[in-house]
Amino acid sequence: MTDQPQTDSSSNVAEFSVSEISGALKRMVEDAFGHVRVRGEVSGYRGPHSSGHAYFALKDDRARMEAVIWRGVFSKLKFLPQEGLEIIATGKLTTYPGSSKYQIVIESIEPAGAGALMALLEERKRKLAAEGLFDDARKRALPYMPRVIGVVTSPTGAVIRDIIHRISDRFPVHVIVWPVRVQGETTGDEVSAAVRGFNTISESTGLPRPDVLIVARGGGSLEDLWGFNDEAVVRAVAASEIPVISAVGHETDWTLIDLVADRRAPTPTGAAEMAVPVKADLEAAVARLSARLKGAISREGERKRQALRSLARALPSADQLLALPRRRFDEAASRLGRALTAATQRKRLTFNALRLSPATLERRLAETGRRAALSGERLPGVFLAMVRGQRNRFDRDAARITPAALNQRIAHGRERLKVIEHRSDMLIATRLERAGQKRTQAERLLETLSYRAVLDRGFALVRGPDSEPLKRASDIQPGLELQIEFADGSTRAIAAGDGHKSPPPPRTPKSAPPKKQDQGSLF
Repeated sequence: MTDQPQTDSSSNVAEFSVSEISGALKRMVEDAFGHVRVRGEVSGYRGPHSSGHAYFALKDDRARMEAVIWRGVFSKLKFLPQEGLEIIATGKLTTYPGSSKYQIVIESIEPAGAGALMALLEERKRKLAAEGLFDDARKRALPYMPRVIGVVTSPTGAVIRDIIHRISDRFPVHVIVWPVRVQGETTGDEVSAAVRGFNTISESTGLPRPDVLIVARGGGSLEDLWGFNDEAVVRAVAASEIPVISAVGHETDWTLIDLVADRRAPTPTGAAEMAVPVKADLEAAVARLSARLKGAISREGERKRQALRSLARALPSADQLLALPRRRFDEAASRLGRALTAATQRKRLTFNALRLSPATLERRLAETGRRAALSGERLPGVFLAMVRGQRNRFDRDAARITPAALNQRIAHGRERLKVIEHRSDMLIATRLERAGQKRTQAERLLETLSYRAVLDRGFALVRGPDSEPLKRASDIQPGLELQIEFADGSTRAIAAGDGHKSPPPPRTPKSAPPKKQDQGSLF
């Protein structure tokens, strides 16, 4: 209600809108009752709505209450409601302002016992099922094209008109109607007598014997359809020598005659469709099969003639057979030389672009070691952060779970922590091992390319006073102080010189550098 309700100038009675009254009643009902447990019989239940919600009513001998089960709750119910079943529903009472009704929003359901009719129906169903009247093995197939159809229903309702109209549209045949009352105390006796009467028809009676029977009635409540649960009806249908189609009620309704009949139709119109085929479709199918047969004969004759003409032709020559493979071979051979030249050029460019030196290897080795050290420094921090995260999760969960559950989760967390510690140790060891392998490979490559390997074979490195290597004899002057480095150490010497210099080597014309094999990247 609003804080300042409007008042009439001629009265001090507060004025409220319909929405305000409805809202106040809704809050009053929800606050006063909250969670309640209601016992009653399910009425008007037809399964969940297309939206997933279920709407029905709970009733007893003096009152009726609307009920609803929302889709999220309906999917979690262990026990589903059934028509006529007595249940105990737990939920909240509320109102629906749109229609000024109160209802219970059900959260859980438990059975409390079946209604009188449902209990009797279930007992009768178990008794007849034990006798084997509902077994699938005793049910017979319907004739494909019946000549006479017997219908057991009310002659004045819309059901018989729908059946006759549907049969006339699909495949007009002779229809015999046995009029009965489809609601009331005499329904069971009249329907069972009609089924037995159709089975007694013979040529001596002057009437054609039906090839199939349809027992039909429109939809209704359990009480309206009770006559078709009569034991006499079930036994009459079970003893019928003529196949029976049951079309009682809507698709969601069921009676005992549905279980004993040879076929069950969802509606009376559906029963008519089951009883006869579509004449136009049959005529079209025959015409289509006839056309296909003529076409198949024509095509088969033409195929045989074509095969005979093909066999009459001479086989192709060897040149014709090999012309296409020979051409493909020549084209591949012409492309092969160009491809080899292009590939060699690409390999040469790749090799020339490769620069390997001791300084480069040392720099890469240092970078690899630096990354390995950085990874080793970061891993403990990451591990501690993961441990803190897990500890924080345990602290948060401790506030909303029971001690038993907390102990269980703590034990589970400890197991996961052990696994994480083990995996972290394995990861650290694996990364350090990989970094060590890369460093070992770089050291081996450095040793391979180092000039010290040349010194080990008996050579020496001559350096000048400025420690720069002297590569030519013409760079050494008499009296020059030299530093000679051997594999096991170095020594100093003075260049004596004899005044003779070795002539420079003759110059030769430059030629293309020899081809080198591409060794690929070493990293």
